Amino acid sequence: MTKFEALGLDKPLLDAISDLGFESPSEVQEKSIPILLDQETDLVALAQTGTGKTAAFGFPMIQKIQSESRTTQGLILSPTRELCLQITNELKLYSKYVKGLNVVAIYGGASITEQARQIKRGAQIVVATPGRMKDMIGRNMVDISKIDYCVLDEADEMLNMGFYEDIKDILSNTPQEKFTWLFSATMPKEVATIAKKFMHKPVEITVGTVNAGASTVQHEYYVVGGRDRYAALKRLADANPGIFSVVFCRTKRDTQRVAEKLIEDGYNAGALHGDLSQNQRDLVMNSFRKKQVQMLVATDVAARGIDVDDVTHVINYQLPDEIETYTHRSGRTGRAGKSGISMVIITRSELRKIKAIENKIKQDFIKKNIPDGIEICEIQLYHLANKIKDTKVNQEIDSYLPAINDVLEGIDREELIKKIFSVEFTQFYNYYSKTKDLNSQDADRGNGTSKGDIPTEGSVRYFINVGERDGYDWMSLKDFLRDTLNLEKEDVYNVDTKDSFSFFNTDAQLTEFILQTFTDFKLEGRFINVEVSKNPGAGGGGKGGKKRRGRKGGGGGNRRGGNKSYKGGKKGGYGKKGGKKKQGFY
Repeated sequence: MTKFEALGLDKPLLDAISDLGFESPSEVQEKSIPILLDQETDLVALAQTGTGKTAAFGFPMIQKIQSESRTTQGLILSPTRELCLQITNELKLYSKYVKGLNVVAIYGGASITEQARQIKRGAQIVVATPGRMKDMIGRNMVDISKIDYCVLDEADEMLNMGFYEDIKDILSNTPQEKFTWLFSATMPKEVATIAKKFMHKPVEITVGTVNAGASTVQHEYYVVGGRDRYAALKRLADANPGIFSVVFCRTKRDTQRVAEKLIEDGYNAGALHGDLSQNQRDLVMNSFRKKQVQMLVATDVAARGIDVDDVTHVINYQLPDEIETYTHRSGRTGRAGKSGISMVIITRSELRKIKAIENKIKQDFIKKNIPDGIEICEIQLYHLANKIKDTKVNQEIDSYLPAINDVLEGIDREELIKKIFSVEFTQFYNYYSKTKDLNSQDADRGNGTSKGDIPTEGSVRYFINVGERDGYDWMSLKDFLRDTLNLEKEDVYNVDTKDSFSFFNTDAQLTEFILQTFTDFKLEGRFINVEVSKNPGAGGGGKGGKKRRGRKGGGGGNRRGGNKSYKGGKKGGYGKKGGKKKQGFY
């Protein structure tokens, strides 16, 4: 018996699960599905975004629906068009072997008459955004007076977006004897009010800690001067060449301004805010999902319902006013079992907010320094070397080789390598070699140790010659180091993985032991080299940067994303995609 069979699912659903390649249910699925199948009850489920909630309510609803009847029996309300379409598509995949079952999506920005026509043909399950559903009820285009099951998905986000009155009006058109299943990442008082008003003695389940952040997300903050916020954003992007990120701003104006500046500086960026038309929004989201946009700059409202599993970083260009909003932001990364990083750029006057967020999400932040120019140049240089090494040779170039060899005649191998790398590297280096330290003057510093010194106090930053291309992310590398060195979970911190190398910190009293352990250390026939970093202040921070609580994790990260050029006179720099540069921000 498979783990999904043990939950009580029927064969048509198990066949669909097999086709989809699902192996084990997530925690929210394991807790919810048996309850919803075995009991006729209301349910409140608290679980972070990206934990498999759609299947948690989708499988039981499909199994309980009478597919031979054309009556609408199930209603699912979700906050955004994107999430509405995603839920609809997933339910269609789950029900592929259930004959006669129709799932219809109702959302704004598309033909209301066509949606009404689809419902009239028979839709046992309707997935809808609150605004469009209320509109269609008012026009008598949809009948939800006989539904048996109602799902409020991402309930906290719907209420944050101002849908409270719409939800009340919609639910007033449903029968009292229906069963309501409410799924939410957090439990603010508005969600509790909905549960109290429209639900009867609901079963409550919680995955993780209420209002807590996901354990797969590492939280970092960087203290800079108010005028250096954008420069800090650029450096964080440049220090992570494979970044695929959502950048959050407070206002539509800031979102547009930051996106425009990133595009001017040669990054593959796009803006997502409320002033965009639905067509413009669709263009941005399609480009982001295809990774043609590497940095998506968004407001909180516009980003509701973004559901992309491979986001490597969330960058808080400005902190939100509400702590619950930070939880939603950071939930855009570290999804589907992968690790992610949530970065916060703040001024000294905002430091008190970090402690408040820590208390709410039950996780500690790591204080880090903005990388200096030399470290960024080093990272980009190694990134370019690996990109060249991994490039698949196009055999069509063979016919041009004689002419190319004639041009390069007399240049030895080492000189040729220098020239090749200088084509891309020089402009980047010229820009960063003249830039200032962006860290707030009171920020903690590293020890400034030189290679070969063994520090005796403070926090020590190390270099290790393994990284993402070896299958490590910050969680799995941290686990490897702790297991290899037999250390406690708090002894290794500030882990930064790059493409082919990484950095980490420990307290100074461990330095001699660590360097001895990794002397002539081999892993699967390869030497693993660890040394005290030449640039200990970069990215690390001092003793104050140490995490107070470690978290066990696992699994290698898969960071992917578009590349960028860098503004430094002529457009060029590292890894710019071929073809014409994108104009504007959609």
